[in-house]
Amino acid sequence: MNEKINPQDAVAASVSRGGALSEGVQAGGVYTVECYGADGALKWRDSFPNLVTTVGKNLLLDTLLGGSGYSVTGPYMGLIASGSYSAVAAGDTMASHAGWLEAGSANAPTYSGSRKTVSFSAASSGSKASSSAASFAITGSGTVKGGFLVLGSGASATIANTGGTLYSAGLFSGGDRAVDNGDTLNVSYTASA
Repeated sequence: MNEKINPQDAVAASVSRGGALSEGVQAGGVYTVECYGADGALKWRDSFPNLVTTVGKNLLLDTLLGGSGYSVTGPYMGLIASGSYSAVAAGDTMASHAGWLEAGSANAPTYSGSRKTVSFSAASSGSKASSSAASFAITGSGTVKGGFLVLGSGASATIANTGGTLYSAGLFSGGDRAVDNGDTLNVSYTASA
């Protein structure tokens, strides 16, 4: 009798894992506006997302990653007039935003004082909100299209000043809004990443 043993051994192994982890940060924000009539009654309310401009994103990154200390000039909030409007664009700057005009002294509606200084509460859960609403006392009737934030070197509270960095601009989600002399616009802003 002849017996043969043919020993064999087999081993198999496999590893499964995710190909990549992905996480991103998108700069954005939301303006919230309430319009109160001269009698103090709420006339309308609107919230709208904004476009964070390219120069605004660059300032954000340079500030966060570029140095050990930073103090901000501003931020100042202004209003966008509906007259001569064509577009808000990522390439807009304070010195060059051909698609829109700032509401105020030369473009209706007008309001008392200057651009409004915005203060922010501490960031929480990936967002940072204005600590109180910027209040615009309307002195001349007109139509508002949206709002914007400007800050940084050269920024000024003076209406129509072209210095500083245009951080963001946004348009009402419900379309243009008419305001009357005596109305008050209270505008809040929440940034998120």
